[in-house]
Amino acid sequence: MYEVFLSILSLLAGIGVFIAGMNLMGDGLEKSAGNRMKRIFKKVSNNPFINVGAGAVVTGIIQSSAATTVMSIGFVNAGVMTLLQATYIIMGANIGTTVTGLIASLSSLDIAAYISAFAFIGAMLMFIKKEGIKRIGQILCGLGLVFIGLGVMSGAFKNDLMKDAFKNIFLSIDFPLLLVVAGAVVTALIQSSSTSTSLLIILVASGSMNLGTALYIVLGANIGTCITAFIASSGTSANAKRTAIIHLLFNLLGGCIFFIVLCFLETQICALLKSMISDPGMQLAWFHVIFNVTTTLILLPFAKLLTKIACKIIRDKKKAEEMLTNKFIDDRLIKTPPIAVQQTKREVEYMASLAKANLALSFNSLIAKNLDKAEEIDKNEDILDFTNTSLTHYLIKLGPVVSGNDETLIGSYFHVVNDIERIGDHAENFLDINKKMNEENLEFSEKAKQDLVMMYSKIEKMFEIAMNVFGKTDKDHLYQIAELEDEVDNLKDQLSAGHVSRMAKGDCSVELGAYFYSLVSGLERVADHLVNVAYSIVNPIGTVVKVEEK
Repeated sequence: MYEVFLSILSLLAGIGVFIAGMNLMGDGLEKSAGNRMKRIFKKVSNNPFINVGAGAVVTGIIQSSAATTVMSIGFVNAGVMTLLQATYIIMGANIGTTVTGLIASLSSLDIAAYISAFAFIGAMLMFIKKEGIKRIGQILCGLGLVFIGLGVMSGAFKNDLMKDAFKNIFLSIDFPLLLVVAGAVVTALIQSSSTSTSLLIILVASGSMNLGTALYIVLGANIGTCITAFIASSGTSANAKRTAIIHLLFNLLGGCIFFIVLCFLETQICALLKSMISDPGMQLAWFHVIFNVTTTLILLPFAKLLTKIACKIIRDKKKAEEMLTNKFIDDRLIKTPPIAVQQTKREVEYMASLAKANLALSFNSLIAKNLDKAEEIDKNEDILDFTNTSLTHYLIKLGPVVSGNDETLIGSYFHVVNDIERIGDHAENFLDINKKMNEENLEFSEKAKQDLVMMYSKIEKMFEIAMNVFGKTDKDHLYQIAELEDEVDNLKDQLSAGHVSRMAKGDCSVELGAYFYSLVSGLERVADHLVNVAYSIVNPIGTVVKVEEK
């Protein structure tokens, strides 16, 4: 019994090393392929084959179908991916996750010992300061640990008592449906179908489980992995919850199809696999590939039907008020930092577009001397405040998990978000001036209005250039926004002097002076913030010489 106890400890240790290696390797691959993953998700369209391919490639990189599904839930929740697109991504993820099983099946070959040595090589490389080499070291170390873990797990079954114990356990539940349930429960508990499938491959390779039994458990493992998506979808939008439902429906239907086939053709399928592949572990790994690829091919034409069923199960809830939500960012995306950084930039650009629209509404309302848009301006300001707060919290969470150039970007986004929020505040200030002037029945002269409109036209041009520079990281147009800022600074002095002259002539009342100065000063400060936004691409704090709030 003592030997069995030691073998169990060895098995648990092997599983722990395997999971640690998978996480380390996946993290390294994810960081190294960050820009490629961004490009992959940018290509997501309504083309099912492109999306299935994207799901497979991303899952192959991060070595986790659950993580890809959670990412899809985050995209759907953020409103940047449709439910149908997410369905195709999930189908591809199920294909991509088979890579782990194929890797695990190599553990029985002589090459496994050599690959295990990568753990040492990788660990040494991780001490090198250069980021690229450190990531390669992380990948190699993770891969080596994966094979060490597999080796330790295999060693646990060299004990005949241990082997016989597992054989007896599975003989006692040698009923197909129970085996599927067992696979689903175990995978749901450990939240990793890759780990459970790899363990099954070790069991089959060591002779502790026959191939026919393992086939049913693999079907259950594919169903059990859906629990991760359900956990991730809690507290999300209806569409995000539907994404989790689709993941379950896809895996459940695929499992049912193959369960029926196995019930009638188990012996023939096992014989076919054994005739094609000599290694028992590889036989199971390739069955896993065949299962997921075939399921995708069968259900791909029914993707739209799956989305309709999910919509029937999860219905939209009618709300009295529209809730404030982010457009592009979602906490679930933080697990994939390169994608999270990309989505953060999109959220910042959305916030800037809203600030620009609100500034236009507020300024034009003031010039027209009406308050028809006051409610809309206030509502937009609430959204800007919410977005500012949520983006700031998101950046704080994202900061510790990014590296390299993304770390610099996150630092600059803090300042950009603050500048955009200040622009929103100026729009609100313009509305307040409009309200006060209406209460006091005051109106600017036509000349004053023309001067203000001329100055505001410069701000509009600066807004356009600033967002183009920020969005495209276009340094070539920085000089243009710097020139426009100088023009705005000069206009502030000229217009202020002109207004003093009009007051001296009696063309404008003294009461209007304070409001006019507030407006031109506000527009000049907006120009300063726009310069900061543009120059954030070369300096995290904005311009080379920091512009202080006046």
